[in-house]
Amino acid sequence: MDKIFIRSLRIDTIIGIYDWERTLQRPLVFDLELGLDTRQAASSDHVRDAVDYAAVSDTVREIAITLKPQLLETLAETIARTLFERFAILSLRLSIDKPGAIADVKGVGVEIDRRREDYAACGAH
Repeated sequence: MDKIFIRSLRIDTIIGIYDWERTLQRPLVFDLELGLDTRQAASSDHVRDAVDYAAVSDTVREIAITLKPQLLETLAETIARTLFERFAILSLRLSIDKPGAIADVKGVGVEIDRRREDYAACGAH
């Protein structure tokens, strides 16, 4: 399977369980690895046959800014479902880092791995 990756997508948003977290934006850092077959795009050399990674980034940004969940897990799952609905991807590895969430720790966050068939019963195409 071929991969498209987006690394270190930084988005400022509101996330957290504590009252003080709900009043100010904080950065999140996203890494995405999208599994797909790129042969058609490679042979046609047309963007219409490719997954538009700018549109993927915009989708992640839109969700992160508007959802404002308490948990990274909720944000990750919502992003995964939406990406499978909107784009012709077969798999997704998504990690979200919440810098500064724990003192003296370089990174803390969540990583999920999903496949299109995980959402087959939910109507994702």
